[in-house]
Amino acid sequence: MGIEDDFYATLKLKTGEEIFAKVAASEEEDRTLLIVSNPIIVNEIKTRVGIVGYKLEPWLKTTTEDMFILNLDDILTLTESSDIEMIMMYQNYIRQSKKESNNESKINRRMGYIANVNDAKEILEKLYKNS
Repeated sequence: MGIEDDFYATLKLKTGEEIFAKVAASEEEDRTLLIVSNPIIVNEIKTRVGIVGYKLEPWLKTTTEDMFILNLDDILTLTESSDIEMIMMYQNYIRQSKKESNNESKINRRMGYIANVNDAKEILEKLYKNS
């Protein structure tokens, strides 16, 4: 079993999904597996004037795992990325998501008014009745 060095890559899966991730190839018996770390989906944000930015989101939204094993047979194409801008966006996204999962940003009163359910319900009912 040999694991190659990590590299950044865009992968197009046979399912049609396109993901960006840090990838390492591994030889297991008679097949090649890819160890994919923190895979993300990149969506372009378009307006009338064209592309204004990108939205990065996790490939799988219902798991907290950050490493996945893909069989090379499930991949349509793979291209190594040397795009510094894309790699920097990816690294920044991973750093931010780790901060959020560690709860580094705690809720406090400076973020807005904190109320209990009953108080909020009363305030909203008064606003509704007065409108």
